[in-house]
Amino acid sequence: MIGIVDYGMGNLRSVQKALERVGGEARLVRTASQLDEAGKIVLPGVAAFGDAMEALGGAGLVEPLVGAIRRGVPCLGLCLGLQLLFDVSYEDGQHTGLGLLAGKVVRFGLDASVTGQRLSVPHMGWNQIRWGRDVPMLRGIEQGASVYFAHSYHVVPADDSVVATTTDYGSPFVSAVWKDNIFATQFHPEKSQAVGLQLLKNFVDL
Repeated sequence: MIGIVDYGMGNLRSVQKALERVGGEARLVRTASQLDEAGKIVLPGVAAFGDAMEALGGAGLVEPLVGAIRRGVPCLGLCLGLQLLFDVSYEDGQHTGLGLLAGKVVRFGLDASVTGQRLSVPHMGWNQIRWGRDVPMLRGIEQGASVYFAHSYHVVPADDSVVATTTDYGSPFVSAVWKDNIFATQFHPEKSQAVGLQLLKNFVDL
């Protein structure tokens, strides 16, 4: 069973339906005991970093979630769920994350792109992903595939070896990470049509 962590923030039903569409048995989990029953974990999120960490803590899910992932349970982080995996975010102050990946979350600094064209924040809409190594979660997906983004902040890993994909928006930023049993995307697979469904199917088939 795939447990979708429900802490009150994120497109939970659309994520659940997308996983079910590609053959996954997905349930919303709200307690530590429900989380313990999950063979795989999806950590979604559409909200502010600090509010999300507060909600996870209030639900008593921080320690069980960290413990499960450190034990090797496969985890897929989506959008804010990617950012929460890191040490710290500077969104509206400074907030401690789950600390499963070393690095920080920072706001886009895009007064102008490298070509002088002004770019807007948040980064919204379709953009391409590229990668330079074999990533199992991306099998069946073409290099340069377009996926859907909606974010003002992005991750800066302390270790470049966790970078799975990058995307250009003024300059390159990390759009997905992969380390051991953790894979996470800044983009929304559930909104990325066939490409997103293929990624979710890869996760289901692990």
